[in-house]
Amino acid sequence: MTFVRGFILVLTFALLGACGSHYAAPIADRSKSHSGYHRVSAGETVYSIAWRYGLDYRDVARWNRVSKSYSIYPGQRLRLKPPLKKKAQAKAATRTRTKTTRQSTVKTPSSKNKNRSVVLKKKPKSATYSLRHWSWPARGKLIRGFSSTDSGKKGIGIAGRAGQAVVAAAPGKVVYSGNGLLRYGKLIIIKHNNTYFSAYAHNRRLLTKEGVQVKRGQKIAEMGRSGTDRTMLHFEIRKDGKPVNPLKYLPK
Repeated sequence: MTFVRGFILVLTFALLGACGSHYAAPIADRSKSHSGYHRVSAGETVYSIAWRYGLDYRDVARWNRVSKSYSIYPGQRLRLKPPLKKKAQAKAATRTRTKTTRQSTVKTPSSKNKNRSVVLKKKPKSATYSLRHWSWPARGKLIRGFSSTDSGKKGIGIAGRAGQAVVAAAPGKVVYSGNGLLRYGKLIIIKHNNTYFSAYAHNRRLLTKEGVQVKRGQKIAEMGRSGTDRTMLHFEIRKDGKPVNPLKYLPK
């Protein structure tokens, strides 16, 4: 009898261990526990990979010497951290920056050229978006707010009905259209400029392809429940790769 009870206990622990081994870690945990590299899968882009790990796409491209076309291929191993620089390289970079700064300094005209006017060229202002440039990506009740501490609330949630229009919150270029990011379902990512990106997740149907230029208010998808348990739109805005509160950009 004692032997039978012991056998049952051993079998019970074995079954519990087997069940526990099938537990899938949340995507936030996976992103934080990466080994410093990412193996590219089919359909992934520099933008989607940078989005997954909360990085600036320009940093990912620079760390891996990816060309300005941002072309990558399945199986490619991408670095997710900056390579360690040797002291000599760091000093050389410092000297280069100092030299460039000196050369860019405007020289005061000499007495021989006093009558000549000095024209200073203004640097073009980088494109930025203020509150008036953004619009709500969908109509509906706000059911989830943004949290800077909760990795599961990098954006806001808007409830709606299946098939409802999802529109671009600002003009830009579609840099990702697919379902390759865990827990985002069918996702669209729009690049508005080098600083700002926005994402539209859990769609039922995607209506735009990568490389397409879209206007503010243009329909880009249909609301759905892919990757979630209810019909809703998960909307994010990221600045330099970091999530920011969309409510600070959207009109009240």
